[in-house]
Amino acid sequence: MEVSLKGRKALVGGGSRGLGKAIAMQLAESGATVTIMARNEEKLKALVATLPTPFGQQHNYLAIDFTDLEKFKSIVATYFQNHQIDILINNTNGPSAGGALDKNVDDYQQAFDLLFKTTVFLTMEAIPGMRNRNYGRIINLASISVKEPLQNLVLSNSIRSAVVTWAKTLSLELAVSGITVNNILTGYFDTERLNEIYGTQATSKGINVEEYKNMMKTNIPARRFGEPAEFGYLVAFLASANAAYITGANIPIDGGLLKSI
Repeated sequence: MEVSLKGRKALVGGGSRGLGKAIAMQLAESGATVTIMARNEEKLKALVATLPTPFGQQHNYLAIDFTDLEKFKSIVATYFQNHQIDILINNTNGPSAGGALDKNVDDYQQAFDLLFKTTVFLTMEAIPGMRNRNYGRIINLASISVKEPLQNLVLSNSIRSAVVTWAKTLSLELAVSGITVNNILTGYFDTERLNEIYGTQATSKGINVEEYKNMMKTNIPARRFGEPAEFGYLVAFLASANAAYITGANIPIDGGLLKSI
């Protein structure tokens, strides 16, 4: 089976590093023209120059800060005045760590703006163009925490669960238009973000970060962290015409970590 995205246009959030970068690379390799979004313009410029161009695609970027909601909305609205896309990858940096007793109402509001409002606004801007083409792929990067909450990540646990249920509702309304909406429940991948989190946790426990990472791997049936490229393969498939009958799904990619059915 060949996964071809030739002629498709994709917009990828959080695309300057980690899973977002891996997704952008795979979509481009599969033939899509990719626009990546992140804060650091220098990183974006450098990454765009390295994206594959098997069909002569002209990739691009949007320098955008997901934490500044009003400015984010302005940049996104301006972009969609002149662009239509086929594939939307909703992906942002995560909110701050902490338990339920550590956070106040303002913390939840900030996390809601970061994870939920940006996703909804971006998606609503993309849908008219997808309807015009009778083709659309909306893919939300969520977390295994929506099924089994992770300790010390109460903001992510809570708001990502809201995104997943919203996306399920949206999928019911868009299926007739040839638009699919799916959530990927992300496990542990070997990214800069994971190393940052584990570095902080290892320090708090007074142990070496590599020792802590090896300890965490023992909880994963596959006994390893995922490679970002493996994540990109899944996204490319879901973005393709081959996945037209998959919508409203929560798809874990976690090496077997989830215990629930």
